[in-house]
Amino acid sequence: MGSRRKGRILAFQALYAWGITGKHKGLGDLLEFPWLDAEQHKTLGDTADFSRLLITGAVEHIKTIDGMIRQHLAHWDFSRLNLVDLALLRLSIYELLFQTAVPPSVVIDEAVDISKEYGSDDSYRFINGVLDGVRKTIQEGTHG
Repeated sequence: MGSRRKGRILAFQALYAWGITGKHKGLGDLLEFPWLDAEQHKTLGDTADFSRLLITGAVEHIKTIDGMIRQHLAHWDFSRLNLVDLALLRLSIYELLFQTAVPPSVVIDEAVDISKEYGSDDSYRFINGVLDGVRKTIQEGTHG
């Protein structure tokens, strides 16, 4: 597994934890990845920096990102999203909007692959559909 994939997984896990603990607590120690053991911490290297960039960027732009999610939910209420899917969408939409050096197809493929590992049986279809809609909106220049 590449370091970018590991960084995305760490960022997804942190955003998931942030969603569970409540946004009012801020990121605090989440940026130190407290769920990893000492051996895992030793092998992080640049992966941790990439992950922290994704986490802080997603949280910094959370209103814009959540607005994009709401805009692309067909017949689904935002409050009913499971937290795994929500964390993965937040991470991926941050990348699509603000990390434009990464091709959208790479961002979407990574999100789909991660959702197959961590999400429900149908998460990958849902994630793919929402992110493809966001990608089209960005390409058309019709986002806020």
